[in-house]
Order: sequence, then C-alpha cells, then structure tokens
Amino acid sequence: MRCPSPNFGPRRDGLQPSLIVLHYTAMPDPDEALARLCAPEHEVSAHYLLHRDGRVFLLVEEEMRAWHAGAGMWRGQGDINSRSIGIEIDNDGASPFSEPQLAQLERLLPIVMKRCSIPPESVIGHSDMAPDRKTDPGRRFPWLRLSRQGLGVWPEIKDTAPDDAAFLRRAASFGYPTETGVATVLDAMRQRFRPWARGSLDARDMGIITNLATRFPVDAPAPSA
Repeated sequence: MRCPSPNFGPRRDGLQPSLIVLHYTAMPDPDEALARLCAPEHEVSAHYLLHRDGRVFLLVEEEMRAWHAGAGMWRGQGDINSRSIGIEIDNDGASPFSEPQLAQLERLLPIVMKRCSIPPESVIGHSDMAPDRKTDPGRRFPWLRLSRQGLGVWPEIKDTAPDDAAFLRRAASFGYPTETGVATVLDAMRQRFRPWARGSLDARDMGIITNLATRFPVDAPAPSA
C-alpha cells in the first residue's frame, strides 16, 4: 500500500539503483516508525517499509532517491542513496523478525532485483556500508535464509590463518570500507555472517572474508553473454 513520504529527491549524476540496503527501524512501535519515515522534519525515508504483520508500504518511488543510507561507502563508492533501494524492516533491533514480514521480503526482493538488475552480492545491510555507525539489520537477521534463495550471499568457509592486514585487504575487495580498522570491520562482518562470535580475528573470520573476496571481488569482470 502507498504511504508517500516527502523525504526524497532525484538520484544524482544519472545514477541508477545497483544496491539494495536492508535496515531495521530500531523502534518498538511500527506506527511510530511509519510516521517518522513520512515526517518532513525528520528528513529520513526508505523506498519500502515492511510491517511486522506483513503489510508492505511503498514510501518513495524506486526511481527517486530516498534518504535512508546516510554517510558510508560500498565497493569504493559513496552516495549510497543515489545508488540503492532502501528497505526498512519493522524491528526494534533486539527481537526476532516476524515470519509475515520475512515472507514479504522474500517476495519483494526478487522483483526489485530483477527490475533493477541487482545481483545477490549487492543486497547488503546498513552495517555493511557504514560499519562505524550502524548495526542494522542486526545479528538476528536471517541472511543465510535469504542466501539459500539466491537473495544474498553466504561464504563457503575454510579456516585460514588470521592476519590483520590481509583481512582488511580482503574485506575491501569484497566491498567493506576499511578506514576505521580491523575491529570495526570485523564486527560488521560478524554481524552478518557469524553473529554471535566474539573476540579478536580468528581463522574462521579469515576464512569467511577470504572466500567472499575470492568469489565476489570488487573488480570482478562482467559475465559474458
């Protein structure tokens, strides 16, 4: 259903969506979250909001630039708002995601991905592109479930000797901004691929980022026709 937000503008420099960024609202009340995304004084929006009861709200038309990502980078590119479709998921950040909203996400993602020619490796979390300031969609978000449907990626893990410098190089090759250092990037990666791990960089972390960088490098050649 439509619930237009005034918080949008044109995409800049002729950019078209090449990413999908997933968020949680971080608010306990879904109606308050919807009101905030549609309130001009807050200057925040997304293209879609998925309510915990399964309703899907279209807030900003896909051809427009919604204000959902803020400062950050992915694969060396900034202005993520101009490059992406933003999907807010009604969740307080600590609770499990509801089955109705996940089912709707699994219906919506293939449509947007096909319409915008967005591959699975370009479905990312807010925490991926802004690891120093964001944690959504959070440690409870079921990335593995999405990857099994081709709606995201998941590593094939082989433990590898940890090395901080190599970790940052490979994290950058996969897409992470790495200027904030190992601890920040490691936490962002773990939120998505190893959510309950703690401590310093280990062989499992190194295996994850090595596999992701090998399979989905930033400078991968375009597939042949």
